Amino acid sequence: KKAAPHCVSKPPPRTFGKATLGKKMYLQLMIINKSGGLVYNQDLSPQAAQLDSNDWLRIGSTFHSLHEIARSIPPGRSSGIVALETSSFALRCLETMTGIKFVLTAERGTQVLEPVLRMVYELYSDYVLKNPFHDLEMPIRCRLFTEHVTELFASFHTTGTNANARHEFF
Repeated sequence: KKAAPHCVSKPPPRTFGKATLGKKMYLQLMIINKSGGLVYNQDLSPQAAQLDSNDWLRIGSTFHSLHEIARSIPPGRSSGIVALETSSFALRCLETMTGIKFVLTAERGTQVLEPVLRMVYELYSDYVLKNPFHDLEMPIRCRLFTEHVTELFASFHTTGTNANARHEFF
C-alpha cells in the first residue's frame, strides 16, 4: 500500500520499552510552533472539552504567551511552563530544541505524560519532519501522523500501554 504523496512512508521499525498508563485518560494534544501558532490539535477522549477551531487557536496562543512569560520572569534561564496540575486535569509541555511545543492534557493524577509526549515527538519526527512538502510554520496535515497518534492513544486507553500501537518506538 503506497503512502499519500504528501506524507512519508513508515520508517523502519525500532524497539522501545513499553510505557504503562494505568486507568487514567488522556484528553487533548496540541502542537504549537515557535511563533505561538497552533499547528495541530486532537481530542483524545470523549471526556475532552468540545471546542471549536477558534477556541483552540486562542488556547494555543495563550499557552505560548504564558509559557514565554514564565520563561522570562525568573532571573537566569527558565524552561517556562513544563507541568501544571489543577483540580480537574494535568498538563505537560515538551519543548523541542527548535521551539515546537507539544502539550498534552490528561485526567488529574495521570503519571505517564513525559514519555508519551516523547512518543508523539518521535511520530512527529518520523511522519511530519521527514515530509518534504511540510512547512514548519503551517498546520500539520499528514494522514500517517494523525493515524499513528490516534492508534497510540487508543492503545493507551484500551490496554493501558502502547503495546497495540503499530509504530515501534525507540
